Amino acid sequence: MNSENQIQTILAAQRAFFATGQTLNLQWRIAALKKLKTAILNYETELTTALTQDLHKPLLESYSSELVLVINEINYALKNLKKWGRPQKVPASLLTFPSQNYVVKEPYGVVLVIAPWNYPVQLALAPLAGAIAAGNCVILKPSELAPATATVLERLINSTFDSEYITIITGDAAVSQGLLEERFDKIFFTGSPTVGRIVMEKAARYLTPVTLELGGKSPCIVDKNVDLEVAAKRIIWGKFFNAGQTCVAPDYLLVDQAIKKPFYAAMQKYLIKFFGTNPETSPDLARIINLRHFQRLETYLASGKIIWGGRSNPEQLYIEPTIMEITDLESPVMQEEIFGPILPVIDYTNRNEIFNIINRHPNPLALYVFSKDKAFVVTILKRIPFGGGCVNDTLSHLTNHHLPFGGRGTSGIGNYHGKYSFEVFSHSKAVLKKGFSCDLPQKYPPYKETHRLIRKFLLK
Repeated sequence: MNSENQIQTILAAQRAFFATGQTLNLQWRIAALKKLKTAILNYETELTTALTQDLHKPLLESYSSELVLVINEINYALKNLKKWGRPQKVPASLLTFPSQNYVVKEPYGVVLVIAPWNYPVQLALAPLAGAIAAGNCVILKPSELAPATATVLERLINSTFDSEYITIITGDAAVSQGLLEERFDKIFFTGSPTVGRIVMEKAARYLTPVTLELGGKSPCIVDKNVDLEVAAKRIIWGKFFNAGQTCVAPDYLLVDQAIKKPFYAAMQKYLIKFFGTNPETSPDLARIINLRHFQRLETYLASGKIIWGGRSNPEQLYIEPTIMEITDLESPVMQEEIFGPILPVIDYTNRNEIFNIINRHPNPLALYVFSKDKAFVVTILKRIPFGGGCVNDTLSHLTNHHLPFGGRGTSGIGNYHGKYSFEVFSHSKAVLKKGFSCDLPQKYPPYKETHRLIRKFLLK
């Protein structure tokens, strides 16, 4: 199914099916979402087993961050789709009076969803649910780096949907490259900024709209006016969830020097409480996805002073949850997103240093600030551009489907979750409707004194 001719055959079949108009029907979409939900529940055990095979993912993490998030997205869409799908009335302007004005949400058509490996179920099926809700046909490309999960997803999709409606195409990076050579009506990509640039370049040839969910070095600021215990607990949880392989994981800490030592002690306390003195034996710690990423992460261990951790085992793709102190901002660990269980700490004595350090890697996907100082928090939120984040917590913002999730600049384009997923896969079509009576003569030539009336009444 991965040759150029086969891809083109699938695309042609999906375009023909979309042209029938069946997916425009809201009841059709609701039925499809229910099918997807049922399939996920039916494949629950296979999916969690595959996640264990690919990432050694703890069962609770598989449920909470993969299956539950997707089911919640589907449930929310089912509850609200009829409302989202109605034409939205808007007021007429003085120049268009009398008229009816409204916005119609229409699907793009045939869309491509490319998913990554770190949350291979959630980041494939949550966008898929949004595309279905909006009325599109979909080609889904799961990551080849999570092969067990990709195999289960292939069975799930093939047993649930006709290929002319939803198709899953598996394979390596060459398959993704082949897909990007084709014309789609929308591309939704989750992955690295490097590949995101390639996706955007390929899409530009056809002027295809894109949504890019990327990443970056997401900072976490710890003020001296803070609850050390709670902050440490929430940061350790957020950083080492999925072994740090989370696009919105705290990438590095900026800690007020006045509390650095007691904060180290608090973080060590929760590392031991969560994973024990020998985390390699913990059932609650995931593994690195493959040897290439393991070797990349292992090189970072020499970037600074190890405060806790630092051990590794290539045979198990295991890197110990590690806290390190950084004094050189040019060190390798500070040059790109870490995407692993290594947490650099940089201390500051002046709050202005925070902005100088973060500006070295602008537009992070996430930002976290821990402080009881409300004025300081407001300053941080106003002065630093970022995709989304939390005050006195980590990760949790992406679990609320009432909040948009996405980046800006190098961390992404567009956002989704909840209603935003429906909107990101929909085009907003403007419609103005008039009757045949009450036609203002002033808008037609000859204009005579019309320009004087416009200046008098409209240029105010």
